[in-house]
Amino acid sequence: MPRLSVWLIRTALGFLAVGFALGAVLLGGRGLGGGSWLPHLLPVHAEFLLVGWTIQLVLGVVYWILPLSRSGAERGSPVLAWAAYGTLNAGVLLAAFGGALSTPSTLALAGRGLETLAASALAVLAWPRIREARKGM
Repeated sequence: MPRLSVWLIRTALGFLAVGFALGAVLLGGRGLGGGSWLPHLLPVHAEFLLVGWTIQLVLGVVYWILPLSRSGAERGSPVLAWAAYGTLNAGVLLAAFGGALSTPSTLALAGRGLETLAASALAVLAWPRIREARKGM
């Protein structure tokens, strides 16, 4: 398994654990009459689970499982792949905490842009392997 896939999946599992913990705090706080700060955790909880866990896990598995190119190019540029990893995680954190501010925040918008950029970069890396695998069908 490529090192990038390992780190994408490990980070996804970390977001899963933190997202579940935030969900437990939200449920416990609701039952115990939590404070006014509690609703601010909902966007962080949702972002960590929907993008931080789900999308990151999918991207990690896709990067690993797609067939290698027959033309000799393994998985594309490792620099671009690692940049996408960093960009994705920065985007998740910006979008989560930008949403927690509960104001029209440029942080959340910037986070979404970074997430889109990271997913696009990994799609660019995967596309030649998808196209080549499809030719063999």
